[in-house]
Amino acid sequence: MKKSVLTRYRVMAYTTGVLLVLLCLSMIAKYGLDVDGAADFTRVVAIAHGWLYVVYLIFAFDLGSKAKMPVGRQLWVLLAGTIPTAAFFVERKISRELEPRVADETPAVAKA
Repeated sequence: MKKSVLTRYRVMAYTTGVLLVLLCLSMIAKYGLDVDGAADFTRVVAIAHGWLYVVYLIFAFDLGSKAKMPVGRQLWVLLAGTIPTAAFFVERKISRELEPRVADETPAVAKA
């Protein structure tokens, strides 16, 4: 498995996680606190999170298939983008697990 596969997943996990936290906060501001302008912000963040979550799903599935994850673990990784802050914890756990495997597969640089 290439390091780029893990890097793409990590970037999208953080992006999806941040957008989901922003979405939750904007929903609280819109419905709970009745803040002016929160409706527009909520709409923008919701659209961005929705589209980027699809990209996250693609990258997470790619990571899971190349890392040969069990189906249950892969489903948990895929669903982590729908639970606020779960993406951060799942990303960290998966990265710690897969980084040694990625390091073992990098070819040694030939000395001149």
